[in-house]
Amino acid sequence: MNIGFLGLGNLGTPIAENLLQNTQQLYVYNRTAAKAQPLAAQGAVICASVKELATRCDVIFTLVSDDAALQAVTAGEAGIAANLKKGGVHVSLSTILPATATSLAQLHDEHGSHYIACAILGRPEAARAKKLNLLVSGNADVLETIKPVLEQCGAANIWEFGSEVGAANVAKLCSNFLIVSAMESMAESIHLARQSGIDAERLMHMLTQTLFASPAYITYGNSLLKEAFLPAGFTLKLGLKDVNLINEQASTVGVQLPFGKKVQELMNQCVEQGLGEHDWTAIALASR
Repeated sequence: MNIGFLGLGNLGTPIAENLLQNTQQLYVYNRTAAKAQPLAAQGAVICASVKELATRCDVIFTLVSDDAALQAVTAGEAGIAANLKKGGVHVSLSTILPATATSLAQLHDEHGSHYIACAILGRPEAARAKKLNLLVSGNADVLETIKPVLEQCGAANIWEFGSEVGAANVAKLCSNFLIVSAMESMAESIHLARQSGIDAERLMHMLTQTLFASPAYITYGNSLLKEAFLPAGFTLKLGLKDVNLINEQASTVGVQLPFGKKVQELMNQCVEQGLGEHDWTAIALASR
């Protein structure tokens, strides 16, 4: 299989590096070409366009910022769907609406190729440590064929959510909702502890060793304690994009998310204060 990767941001780069360690040839494309140079130095082949990448590859991974960006690189005469080899597979790693995944899967069907949703749980450091959790959905036979390549991305686990292509995106939105909710509640608890004169570090150590002994509480709890908001592992601006998607999906299926609306309000407040490029744990500053 010829493997391609499009979207070399903070998370895309270490995933592409993992693939490069396990494949004889990796083709890459990035809108900002300079970001592809470190991979070229490791042996990757830089493509000049999305179309060139698609024509060279059997499997293409994309990790772009939002639904519009994914549609832009997938649709059209120069897009992935129209130029990917027959029977080829487009694996989308982006956090998007399930409806977008469904429409792009239909587009690929029309061109004789396949679309797989593969949402990621894990920050760049988890990618480098090969401890990502991948949430996948789509055609079962196609998934079985590409599973070894998914493992090469740096997956510790691959979680399958069935043949409905948007299912993995729903799972990702629900997961991110829990993460951002945990961050906000931890931020408020840490602030309350400090203002009340107790050791917030000791409090969080106790909690992450007992009631909340989980990677999300440990990782984000440490970041909140250190107020390590720069450089961003995942920007607050992108976090707000995800929270907007969460609320949009809830509206689509008729679900009320009172806390989802509150988190959206707080993140909007942070962006308005100029914190959009800070790590999304900077939501803590909205409570000050």
